Amino acid sequence: MAYKVITNCPVCSKTLKITKLQCTHCHTTIENEFELSKLASLSKDQLNFVEVFLTCRGNIKEVEKELGISYPTVRGKLTDIISSLGYEQKKKHEVDEKKIVTMLENGEITPEEAIKLLKGE
Repeated sequence: MAYKVITNCPVCSKTLKITKLQCTHCHTTIENEFELSKLASLSKDQLNFVEVFLTCRGNIKEVEKELGISYPTVRGKLTDIISSLGYEQKKKHEVDEKKIVTMLENGEITPEEAIKLLKGE
């Protein structure tokens, strides 16, 4: 029976390295340091979510229906997975929103222009 590869040490929680591979047919063994994909570090629930997300072709509405969860929950799960994969959330949009509001307050742009900029148009 095969088990899912663990990626973190059960003692200190640091990342484990795969150092041995073996063929089940001819028993050839290869020892070295091997890398796993970032996806290997995701939990079973996270991997399931990724599979559903991909089969729904990234359509959040379809993911909502498939899993029976709300839009904010889908977004939260995506954010959690992105973080687990080691990527940082881009905060550029938040910074831009503040800049747009400041420009509006200073009279540099009209309310209509601010709405377009906030919509990304």
